[in-house]
This record gives sequence, structure tokens and C-alpha cells, in this order.
Amino acid sequence: MGWLVVGLVAAAAGIWWARRAPSEPVAAFETTPVERRNIESRVTATGTLSALVTVQVGSQVSGRIQEITVDYNSPVKKGQIIARIDPQLYQAAVERSRANVLVAKANLQKARVEAENARRSAERSKTLRDKQFISQAELDTAEASAQSAQTQVASAEASLAQAQASLNEADVNLKYTTIVSPTDGIVISRSVDVGQTVAASLQAPTLFTIAEDLRKMQVDTSVGEADVGRLEPGQHATFTVDAFPNERFEGVIRQIRNAAQTVQNVVTYDAVIDVQNPDLKLKPGMTANVTIVTDQKADVLAVPNAALRFRPASAMAAPAGGPQQPQTGTAGASAAAGRASDGSRTLFVLRDGTAAPVHVKTGLTDGSVTEVREGELREGDRIITAQATGAQGSQAPGAAQKPGGATPFRRGPF
Repeated sequence: MGWLVVGLVAAAAGIWWARRAPSEPVAAFETTPVERRNIESRVTATGTLSALVTVQVGSQVSGRIQEITVDYNSPVKKGQIIARIDPQLYQAAVERSRANVLVAKANLQKARVEAENARRSAERSKTLRDKQFISQAELDTAEASAQSAQTQVASAEASLAQAQASLNEADVNLKYTTIVSPTDGIVISRSVDVGQTVAASLQAPTLFTIAEDLRKMQVDTSVGEADVGRLEPGQHATFTVDAFPNERFEGVIRQIRNAAQTVQNVVTYDAVIDVQNPDLKLKPGMTANVTIVTDQKADVLAVPNAALRFRPASAMAAPAGGPQQPQTGTAGASAAAGRASDGSRTLFVLRDGTAAPVHVKTGLTDGSVTEVREGELREGDRIITAQATGAQGSQAPGAAQKPGGATPFRRGPF
């Protein structure tokens, strides 16, 4: 019985001591080790695939489509007939112009005969005047008639030239009723059907679109103004399309066009990427998700970008057992979150349970991790990235604490 009493007393004493003793500190921060890794700086963009050379075939004349000899995806050769417009009206115009030429030739012949007759009459009048058989006025009239007849010849020649020009124009329009392919390629679109009337009075309507060679294509990408400065002609690019999500295609930047495009106050530039398409998998109009590697480094110290954004409640942890001296005012907060005057950044390393600041100079970043070029940082150091979730109780020495909560922190800009 005595041992039972002793045991109960000991248990009660243990419970009382446990409640009286302070709780074990809980880790106040989330950390990650500094590692060596490869880093690539990339530019991503979306674009549209198109044939390297695309020709729009139109009609120079108006009329009803009489015949179409090709369809979508039809291969064509240069000079091949691909459509015809009803030529009847244009044939009639040619015949009318040809008749006008004949009339003009007849008028010219008549004018030449009359001019020759007037010339001979003027010569006879001159002989008669020399013999005083006619007056000077009669001679002047004969010579004037000869000159007028010669002018009529020139006018008839001009009329013949006009008629010949009209005939040439009618003949050209007649030839335009036969539409031929201007290049070797493949028909990727057809905009008309047999029986449809096309009107070319204002502008030439597009009847067909022909891609010269689908084995050579290009991607027109929209690159933001913040990234365009990192691109140069000749850089390697890879992209995917929704039709083949597990396959990566390759290309090379051919041109970065200076013409800016502004949509909803967002400025982009067109980077043209040449693409080889030997298997004809890629088709015009496909959307390409492009990735361009602008720089890369191998086996460098790297820290997560979250570590560069993290800031504790105070810029420096106070010495163990000493009072906290938090910065006050927006100036102090800005200084803690920004860069130093020499361009260095501040990281916080967990050392002896405290958040120790380390100043480093950074380099290349891929958006998730950043290279550390200089600074007192070693591989394996525990970098603080965030406040530990659910951290309560007493905190690591030197860390400020709010009543009943975890050590406060704030995130600054990267």
C-alpha cells in the first residue's frame, strides 16, 4: 500500500513538473540547403506556324467562275491552270477591238490617198502659178489643202495606234480569264466555287492561297519587350504544338522585327523562327509554345528565389538574451528588402538557431533559382525561405515573437 502511495505521489510530481517546465522550441523557419546545379535562362513565347513563302492568287478580271481544276492540298506547278473565268464577254471585246483596228487601217489608207492627191494638186498649182495661169491665192489654197491632208494622215495613224492598244488590252483581259499558279507548291485554301461571280473592280479578290514549300516553315512569335533584348538572330529555339504534345521541334531565330505590336498596353515584338518540316507534321496555323535558351551555366551555387524574397520581422536578429531592436518606418523596410548600393542581395541563413544575414552577389536566374556569384555562402548551408507553418511556443534565440503566435515575417520583392 505504501508503494502505491509513493507511486501516485511521484506521478503527480512529474505531471506538475511537466506543466511548469517551458515547452521545447519549435523550428521557426523553413529552410533548404544551398546546392550546386545547372541553370538556364529562358524566354518563353507563343507563336503561329506558317509556310516560309505563301502566295495569294487572285483574279485581274471580273466574271463567273467556269472551271476549277485544283482543290485543297492539291500540289501545283508554276504555270499550271488552276481555274477559268467565263471568257465570252472578253472574247467579244477582242473581236470588237479587232474590227476597230480594221476600220482604223482603212481610214489611214484613205487619208494617205487623199494626202497624195492634195500634194500632186499643190505641185500642179505651183507650176501654173509660175506660168501666171493662176493667182497666188489659188496656189496658197492648194498648198494648204495638201498640208491638211497630211495632218489627216497623222490623225488616222494615231487612231490606228489607239485601236491596236485597245485590241492588246482586250487580248490581255482574255488571257486573264485563265488563272495559273505563279509558283510550285501546294494549295492550302480555296475561296471560290464553280458558278460564283468574282468582282475585281476595286481590288483583286483572293481565289487561292498556295504555300510554296511546307517542308520549310516559320514561327512568328510574340515576345514581350522585357525579354526581346535577350534575343539575337541565330539563337536556338525549341517548341511544342498541341497536335504532338510529347514531341519537341527545333528552330533557329532568323529575324527580330522592329515593328512593335501593342495590345491592351502590352508591347510585343515578332521574332521569326525558321523551322524544318521534312515529315510534314507541322501545318500552317498551328500554335507553337516556344522556349529559347538565352544563357546557361553549369555546376554553380544556386539558391531558390524564395530565399531572396524572404525577410524576417527585423533586419538583424538581436544577440541571444538581448532586447529586440526592430527597424521602424518605411525607409528601414525598403532598405531590408532592396539591393545594396554595390548590387548585392541579402539572404538569411539558419546558424545556431538564428536568422543570420549573408550578403551575396547574384547572377543568372531561371525564374525559380538564382546563381550566387560572390558571398560568404557554402554548399550545404541552410537558407531560410519562409516561416515554418504552425510554429508556436518559444522561438529560436534572437527571433521576435508575437504573443500566442509564430515569429512574424514579411516577404519583400525579388
